[in-house]
Amino acid sequence: MSDEEWERFLRESVAGEAGAPVEPSARAREVQRRLRDRSGQPEGWRTYSPARPRRRTGWYVAGLVAAVALLIVGLFPQQVLGLFGGNDSGRDETPSATESDRDPTRADPFRGSPAARWADGAAGITVPPAKATGWMDAAQVERALLKSRDFLVATGLNSRVLRGERPKKAIALLNPHQKDVQEYLRTALSSKAPTPKTDPLLLFSRFRPEQAKPVGDVVKTHGRLTYREGRRGAVEVTADVTFVYPVTPTGDGGRDAEVIRTIVRREVVMSWDDPAKIITEPGTMSLDSYALDMTNGGCSAPTGYFEPPFGTADEQSTDEDHRIDPYDRSKPIVTSDGTKAEGNDCATATRS
Repeated sequence: MSDEEWERFLRESVAGEAGAPVEPSARAREVQRRLRDRSGQPEGWRTYSPARPRRRTGWYVAGLVAAVALLIVGLFPQQVLGLFGGNDSGRDETPSATESDRDPTRADPFRGSPAARWADGAAGITVPPAKATGWMDAAQVERALLKSRDFLVATGLNSRVLRGERPKKAIALLNPHQKDVQEYLRTALSSKAPTPKTDPLLLFSRFRPEQAKPVGDVVKTHGRLTYREGRRGAVEVTADVTFVYPVTPTGDGGRDAEVIRTIVRREVVMSWDDPAKIITEPGTMSLDSYALDMTNGGCSAPTGYFEPPFGTADEQSTDEDHRIDPYDRSKPIVTSDGTKAEGNDCATATRS
């Protein structure tokens, strides 16, 4: 600024003339200096600068994990399904080629079978929560359910009954006033030549001690109890349970002895009757029906015992019409007379 301009500036400032320039304040001069020192165009205080896009590393990782999981399921479906148990409402796991080709041994009697992942004994029989039904309150229903499971244990898991002894504990749970069932018990447990309707295997799992013996102490089970209100206010309990029995020939104690799995599925309908309407005894129930499917249990006329087909592994039928999957629980047992399964006794199992 020249001297003349400076003097004019002072005069106009003192006189207060309109349009006279105003000297910036110290704060304004400081702001101007900072703006000059900044590189690039200054950003207004009302403007918006979008943030830099972030790399979505988390999504990439999640996608990679999902892809690996799908690959594992595709390559090893049996192992993945086995982590979550069997499917009670339908067909059990489809066997892989390696699983089907593995035979049971005395050291590992459930090797190569879906039952290897099942629970042992009574633990495999699911009991539902109890609620008041029919003539019973919730506590009474719970006792009825537990006693129903006790009946299945006494008929299908008791070691003495498996050796052919009299099923005393099971009989004690049956209504002694139910004449048709009592007659069945007398005939089935005394006859040396039972008929299809009087075969004790309809209710009791038994092996002839001189022919077969269990491998180990474990029987694998898979099934459940359900209940509803039945006739005359009774609590009707239905059991649908599959038992897998590994057995070996009696007297053959070698490590390489043949092991066969006899697979038995039973459906039993039990009625816990109102004593005010039905003649019964405390703690006992009536049998409405009982049905059986079995595989590897014998194809001859009823003898009252399961008879595993030892030594006939190479004689299995290749007829597709006579081949069944004993682990398929998707359909109810088909019966001809209300007590006996129809046509499956001598079918060849696609797996055991």
